[in-house]
Amino acid sequence: MTQAQPPQTAGDWVRAHVWISGKVQGVGYRFSTCDTATLLKINGWVRNLRDGRVEAVFEGPGDRVQEIIRWCHQGPPTAVVKDVSVQYEPPEHLQSFEVKR
Repeated sequence: MTQAQPPQTAGDWVRAHVWISGKVQGVGYRFSTCDTATLLKINGWVRNLRDGRVEAVFEGPGDRVQEIIRWCHQGPPTAVVKDVSVQYEPPEHLQSFEVKR
């Protein structure tokens, strides 16, 4: 797992740019991510990449963003996650969560 330094305060609004590799396409990973983000009230997006990885951006309170990053290591039951890489960026204050195509 590659991960930049997480935010200092759990409640701070943060943006995490995440890349997930392994068997993560064709297993419902994007839609499960969207469902999980919606439950956690996190904004952002998720999409498949041509190289077989899934890319996602999560914005919200730091503790909730950390929770969805932990979830990404497992994903839906049919996924086999090999690596999760995280880079923290300045928040853009996205207003919803979407599955990009």
